Amino acid sequence: MGDDIQDLFVIGGGVNGCGIARDAAGRGLSVTLAEQGDLAQATSSASSKLFHGGLRYLEYYEFRLVREALREREVLLVAMPHIAWPMRFVLPHHKGLRPRWLLRLGLFLYDHMGGRKHLPAARSLDLAASPVGGVLKPAYTKGFEYSDCWVQDARLVALNARDAAARGATILTRTKVTGARRHADHWEVTTEDATTGAETRHRARALVNAAGPWVAEVLGDTLGIDSDEHIRLVRGSHIVTRRLFAHDQPYILQGGDGRIVFAMPYEGEFTLIGTTDADHDGPPGAAECTEAEAEYLCDFVSDYFARPVTKADIVWRFSGVRPLYDDGASSATAATRDYVLSLDEDGAPLLSVFGGKITTYRRLAEHALEKLGHGDGWTAGVALPGGDFPWDGAEALTEELRAAYPFLGDDWAARLVRTYGTEARALLGGAKKAADLGRSFGATLTEAELGWLVGHEFARSAEDVLWRRTKLGLHMTPGEARAVEDWMAENGRGYETHSGD
Repeated sequence: MGDDIQDLFVIGGGVNGCGIARDAAGRGLSVTLAEQGDLAQATSSASSKLFHGGLRYLEYYEFRLVREALREREVLLVAMPHIAWPMRFVLPHHKGLRPRWLLRLGLFLYDHMGGRKHLPAARSLDLAASPVGGVLKPAYTKGFEYSDCWVQDARLVALNARDAAARGATILTRTKVTGARRHADHWEVTTEDATTGAETRHRARALVNAAGPWVAEVLGDTLGIDSDEHIRLVRGSHIVTRRLFAHDQPYILQGGDGRIVFAMPYEGEFTLIGTTDADHDGPPGAAECTEAEAEYLCDFVSDYFARPVTKADIVWRFSGVRPLYDDGASSATAATRDYVLSLDEDGAPLLSVFGGKITTYRRLAEHALEKLGHGDGWTAGVALPGGDFPWDGAEALTEELRAAYPFLGDDWAARLVRTYGTEARALLGGAKKAADLGRSFGATLTEAELGWLVGHEFARSAEDVLWRRTKLGLHMTPGEARAVEDWMAENGRGYETHSGD
């Protein structure tokens, strides 16, 4: 431990922790972030992958949350057009559930609460005459169409961490905070490297507990602080099936239990279905999509689609634990998705983050820094690495990349743009043919890309690459995935992660 005292130490490498670290570093603060596993390893990579206002939250009168999320939706779209893009959601009308007038009112509010600029407004649909109605049961003849945005959630986290590092932050992955001592004007934080076992001490003027579903555990066990505030751990599970429909529009489906479930195009060849809401009693890191949840999701969408979906159609499933602020709601579905920032100033400041949703992570970070006494937010509209092109310019950028590197082909070029944006050229460098990118592992993954992910995005294992930085694990054979694992085991720490500037 040196004599220097940093401004901020952040516990947790999910979307909120990395968002706070990026915002703080951009304000000129000295920052260290510690994550016990990989970036976005838990809740932040297990979302429904949407920037959305939360249409159903209107029923629970969460107007402030919906308004803020709707405003953020387009702010974020402009800042990261490579990993986020608009989608037109199809909402079939179910005669036995919410009446059409109520849906129309909700969509009107959704269109007008958040200052919509880029996204088209909602409209009614004749499902009997529309291609999007062709896969539904004949009983669904009327519906609506509205806008929300897709986001690659784990990449969002990695790019926030990358930008934080470029602005001077220290990002420590696979580094667990094992203890912290509070003094009047600073915290003394002890960390342990999970790979080497090395112990390090850090000093910081303020501590941020952004440990997600571990926030209460960090407060009580790691920091030794009693708190009256509690979180409610709610498990959200998803299933991925082979593609259920050929078009590129997702569905939002209503259930008789008050839930809604999305069925969305995913990774070209698949459909993503989710999510559930169930109280979670076990360790946050042990969340799994249960057989009952998988069956629930299959039955839910089978009420709408002409061809029933069964568990035999599932190719992958995942689950994450949402750390919702415990507001005493009677059900997991009704529990608030809003965030609460709790500032404890009994000595050096401690800010704990309860709840939140991926769409509002940037505003949460701004509010966190404001609570700690730092003004002048700067992140609105500022591009994440690779996102410095027009919000609707991905197709043009893909054509440019395809022309500059003819060996890529359309699909490969599109994947690189949707992953790295303008940085795809830096990754490809002076390559004239595919062989110039080194060994090919399948699914267009090359040694050059692996080197980039290790050297620029903190990837250290095959799982980091295949299931978080990308979703290429869905497209690879077990043998191809093992080859990536072998390469990462040999080379995963052979590159020093840096900002890439």
